[in-house]
Amino acid sequence: MITEIDIVLNPKQASDESFYKPILAQKLKIKVGRINGIQILRKSIDARRRYIKINMKFRVAVDEKLPVAKELIFDYPNVQDKKKVIVVGAGPAGLFAALRLVELGYCPIVLERGKSVEDRKKDLGQLHRTRNVDPDSNYSFGEGGAGTFSDGKLYTRSKKRGNLKKILNVLHFHGAQDEILYEAHPHIGTDVLPKVIVNIRKSIIAAGGEVHFSCKVTDYLLDANKITGVLTQDGKTFKGEAVILATGHSARDVYRKLNESDIDIEAKSFAMGVRIEHPQELIDQIQYHNPNGRGKYLPAASYSFVQQIEGRGVYSFCMCPGGVIVPAATGENQQVVNGMSSSGRNTAFANSGMAVEIRTEDLAEYEEFGPLAGLHFQEDLEAQSFVEGGENLTAPAQRMKDFVEGRKSENLPKTSYHPGVVSSEMHKWLPEHISYRLQEGFKAFGRKSKGFLTNKAVILGVESRTSSPVRIPRDRETFQHTKVEGLFPCGEGAGYAGGIVSAAMDGEQCADAFDRYYAKE
Repeated sequence: MITEIDIVLNPKQASDESFYKPILAQKLKIKVGRINGIQILRKSIDARRRYIKINMKFRVAVDEKLPVAKELIFDYPNVQDKKKVIVVGAGPAGLFAALRLVELGYCPIVLERGKSVEDRKKDLGQLHRTRNVDPDSNYSFGEGGAGTFSDGKLYTRSKKRGNLKKILNVLHFHGAQDEILYEAHPHIGTDVLPKVIVNIRKSIIAAGGEVHFSCKVTDYLLDANKITGVLTQDGKTFKGEAVILATGHSARDVYRKLNESDIDIEAKSFAMGVRIEHPQELIDQIQYHNPNGRGKYLPAASYSFVQQIEGRGVYSFCMCPGGVIVPAATGENQQVVNGMSSSGRNTAFANSGMAVEIRTEDLAEYEEFGPLAGLHFQEDLEAQSFVEGGENLTAPAQRMKDFVEGRKSENLPKTSYHPGVVSSEMHKWLPEHISYRLQEGFKAFGRKSKGFLTNKAVILGVESRTSSPVRIPRDRETFQHTKVEGLFPCGEGAGYAGGIVSAAMDGEQCADAFDRYYAKE
């Protein structure tokens, strides 16, 4: 007999089969020896109260062997001589668009401005040693996009936008852990995700597709209102049946070029703020309601906060338990921070973005820049943060409670941010519509979680790349640009995704939309 059963366990019971197998037998009213196989189907943590519950769903084989779980095989056809489609950007949107194009029988030509994962790692090492930012190879640009060297979080609320299960299966097929298939909030980790990204590249190339690195697109080839290809910085021309534009939210030159070329773009709401870091032990104590922390059987705790402050959302973003803060600038005179975690989430620090919603009407003084108003606002704040930090990637920082109370921090706690921090009166130089809402948001979060608002925590400037301030408009049905035939704006950079999974789903949908378009040609 093969049966499925839902049970609620404590952390120790859920930690190993030797603990939960007898419990399953008891629930099924059978002897333990009759159970010949167990498969985890779902696992989630309920930490709303002091007594932590682990909700689990199992498939159990009784008196017979558990059928061998068939690994989902993606057998990509050879498309070397098929019709070509240009994919600009090798982040999750671009890579999944390319894989889907292969499945549909088209040859993707992926053009990535940055370098391969292997070379990108070297440049990141150089960044930490010299503090010199390579504008095309950094924590944002390069194979896999910004997500490659982040927590690899795979949770999304955008499940209706595409086939979430398929995205997870593709990642698993290319080397991600089994746990991503059943955990409620799956993550891969910055130590595992690069390998997965490399394997995806290998699948594209093995199928006859192409992946070009250090290949920055600088112009678009148009025939009337139809795109026919692109030009790159080194003078090469790439032509195809269409262009899927999946450049990510930090490719500001792309927005500028589109605007100069009279290809419509539009301003949209986005968010900016700071990155906050607490001792992980403190977050464990708060979230697990236990002064002893998480103990032996629970993972590093995470949190999620959201609060409306005077008509704007203030929220935590990209929370990295057991993680580190990294320099995420993509050019000169920028001070930008982001967070990442390894799969083990095993550092002594818990960090998260803390962002304030910014709407177009909040940027009246940037009105002259039209659809690029938000982009200029981002750049100005990053430049200000660069100056406040000492112009060498040192981050301006302030203890959390000092920031809320408008007081300079005389000293700063230890932080995971490798380039270092310097005390700064961030409450004074952050724009008031951001600093005030952050202060009030932190107070609200402290009321919700006692101990969260504390001077043991430190904020670093600035968290400015949470989302794109620009949208590249597309038709809801065809996914093509509203004015340019054959141009498919895609993913986070185009304003249609937010995170690895939603970007990947959007990439697949753009490939499907191209297939429908080409079928009508």
